[in-house]
Amino acid sequence: MKIELNKEDVELFEGDLLVYFLRETGGNAVMCPCKVLRRNIKYAWKIGDFSGKKGETFLFYPAAASKDIKHNLAAGRVLAVGLGKTSEQPDALREQLRLAAGTAAQQAASLKVKSLLAVLPEHTGLVDADVAECISEGLLLGSYRFDRHKSKKKKDDEPVVKIETVALHTGGLDQDAVKQGLHRGERAAKAVCAARDMANEPGNVWTPKRFAEFGEKLAKEHGLECTVINKPEMRKLGMGGLLGVSQGSVQPPKLVVLRYQGSEEKKAPTLMLVGKGLTFDSGGISLKSPLGMEEMKYDMCGGAAVICAMQAIAEEKLKGINVVALIPASENLPSATALKPGDIITHFGGITSEIVNTDAEGRLILADALAYGITTYKPNAVVDLATLTGAVIIGLGHHRSGLLATDDALAAQINAAAERAGEPVWRLPLGPEYSKQIKSTVADIKNSGGKEAGTITAAAYLQEFVGDTPWAHLDIAGTAWGFTEKSYVPKGPSGIAVRTLLNLVRDWQVSKK
Repeated sequence: MKIELNKEDVELFEGDLLVYFLRETGGNAVMCPCKVLRRNIKYAWKIGDFSGKKGETFLFYPAAASKDIKHNLAAGRVLAVGLGKTSEQPDALREQLRLAAGTAAQQAASLKVKSLLAVLPEHTGLVDADVAECISEGLLLGSYRFDRHKSKKKKDDEPVVKIETVALHTGGLDQDAVKQGLHRGERAAKAVCAARDMANEPGNVWTPKRFAEFGEKLAKEHGLECTVINKPEMRKLGMGGLLGVSQGSVQPPKLVVLRYQGSEEKKAPTLMLVGKGLTFDSGGISLKSPLGMEEMKYDMCGGAAVICAMQAIAEEKLKGINVVALIPASENLPSATALKPGDIITHFGGITSEIVNTDAEGRLILADALAYGITTYKPNAVVDLATLTGAVIIGLGHHRSGLLATDDALAAQINAAAERAGEPVWRLPLGPEYSKQIKSTVADIKNSGGKEAGTITAAAYLQEFVGDTPWAHLDIAGTAWGFTEKSYVPKGPSGIAVRTLLNLVRDWQVSKK
């Protein structure tokens, strides 16, 4: 689905649904630019049906107006969506717009409309480009559906109608700023939807090979550099983590590397992104419970977020920064050849690890990618994303991703990028007392520190492979699916962190200790 700018008069729009967004301001909530809507809203407000509260909607049909009331709208339906009360926090205002637009998208789906025109609200407290960006994101993300594997409906089934045309009207805002914001929002939403699609695909469809194919396609379309490291080269490089986790599966592992060159200057910063691409995780020999195991096709959401963020970064042609993305992709399955508890592996770079739990596999493939990427590309900073631990869900629920970092400035930048995206994070500590929990008596480290502080000790494992490079880890196990219920976030995969990473790159400042 594409979104476009409509430059015609609102009154001339003959499509299925015309949408206005109105602020909750008491009796002044009826003060909107359209006379017909104002008249109807005023009456609805008077009888208590609509006051502009967050998530509130009011639908009416202009053609059904009384004959003695002259209407000047050609649209089939008009929908008013409440924004709620104003806020002094720009990030809160951005989220209000996304939520309201998502509500409009949901209403459009229930009404089975094919064409929608949204009139951008004035006096929001945000610059015009941000208004267009957030409304675009909310409309497109709220319209997301995944039905690729549904068979054709029976003749007596109700037909599925999807929105075909979505457009924005400036509503009095600056046209150039609106156009800029629209494209920014569209690129971000398209990348998020691509990440959702990847996660929704079953494990027998989205395999490590598919990550490699997607990376190669991105490189071809957007001028990126793509390298895929296969199993034989992994053996030469000594990537014992990727090799060990994948050895129980017939699907060979892949390490997908994408490079975006936003600057030719030697002093230009390089940011490295690493995303866990575990396309199915049974737990291996340390087998998971069968209850809910089907959700382990989502264990690649970190990899999806990173590779789809690269799509948006390349489309936006961001300047002044170079970005390297690594997606270690594998399956974790039990078999006669699978990694066993008690085995010892050697990671890239020589660190040995005792495997005490084969279900703590994500850190093994991430460790190889981190060590290899830092050695090869020498980035100024590193951010990794992974559905790494169930412990983060116990601690933070499904409302915030866990953030752990060795650099305060980098952590602050990620926090700001996440708040702007409406994808909040919560920072957890690191320290030698946690690293002590993963010390092994027979190897350098072990891959589990026990139940206590499980999210932190998992990050402490990764910390062993980043050296002095500023590094941050996002544990998205609680937010990659089942995220906080929002109008623009569907049930199932959320596409979390794609927009956070995009914001981070857009606003990048080199982290200094």
